[in-house]
Amino acid sequence: MMKKWTQTCLLSVSLMSTMIPAQAATLLVGSYTYGQSQGIYRYQFDSKRGKIEPTPLQVVKSVSPSWLVLSADQRQLFSVNETPDGKVSSFSLSSNGEIKPLNQVGSRGDEPTHASLSRDQRYLFVANYAVAPDPGGSLVVIPVAKDGTLKPAVQQLRHTPSGVNPERQASAHVHSLVLSPDGQHVYASDLGADKVFIYRYDGASADRPLSPAIPASVDLPPGSGPRHLLFDAKGRHAYLTLEMSGEVVMFEVKDDALQQRQRLALTDQADAAAKASGGLHLSADGRFLYVSNRGTANEIVVFSVGQDDGQLTLLQRRTVEGDHPREFALDPTDHFVLVANQKSNQIVVMRRDPRTGKLGETVQTFNQPAPSDLKFLD
Repeated sequence: MMKKWTQTCLLSVSLMSTMIPAQAATLLVGSYTYGQSQGIYRYQFDSKRGKIEPTPLQVVKSVSPSWLVLSADQRQLFSVNETPDGKVSSFSLSSNGEIKPLNQVGSRGDEPTHASLSRDQRYLFVANYAVAPDPGGSLVVIPVAKDGTLKPAVQQLRHTPSGVNPERQASAHVHSLVLSPDGQHVYASDLGADKVFIYRYDGASADRPLSPAIPASVDLPPGSGPRHLLFDAKGRHAYLTLEMSGEVVMFEVKDDALQQRQRLALTDQADAAAKASGGLHLSADGRFLYVSNRGTANEIVVFSVGQDDGQLTLLQRRTVEGDHPREFALDPTDHFVLVANQKSNQIVVMRRDPRTGKLGETVQTFNQPAPSDLKFLD
């Protein structure tokens, strides 16, 4: 069964030599396959010129691998397959970055949009967003074998929705699952519940790796729709995008609880259509935070970060020169920001000033069908 699935569902095609010059980095692109995209793309990124080489190193056929997860040693790759009957896929990575399919299991939910790997690499935590209100979204725990293959889910958790927005919050919609820097807790951002739920992680428990923490959740403003959470390197502060209200929240972390200290709008436009917060990333030095805002705004918003208190100060709003920046990534040199504009089918590469944190000229507009996630290999 696994052999047949490997041969027919995830055909891996190497398209050129994998010898990469020293100034280059390997870029993995996840995508939606409802159009021309075939799945996962592996590219060479020239970190001197800030450009993606036009011919992919490899294309891995997979159905809507919208979010990618790398193991700590970067020898395993996992993706969610964001379909109505959700799946999760596993791959191996060779020393030169070649991707080979391993296996696939069900996510026990609809439209999985995000996943993360436990620090001990034993479990994959999967967020089933689920567009339809019945049965709604859920959090699923999937065991990972030592060889990187996935086993059937051992735990599924559901949340009570807020119901504030009758169209978008009639059920839970788990949008992301993020581990604390020490790996002891999992934070589940639920757009449908207007909460971030906090779970203790116990890797020794075979059937219940997650249990509610104390406190068990953090309340967000009614109808705000929490999406993605990010911790700073020391775990003292955390940042959260509120998708529906178009905001970013700064928390102080105290004994694993999140205490809100700031809530800032990403746009000064009053129109609700301009508010659709997406991904967020810190620079390697932790001095700057970058947040995407989709909708009609279509911007990357840049903040400076207070090094003692984690407070955010607005520096810049930069157009993404495209539509729907679902995700973005800073390259390994921190000199470029790559933006995955999902609906305009492109990756836009912008120059970044590491000193000021500001985004400058557009270096490249790269045609890529429905990009949804970007990950660099070290």
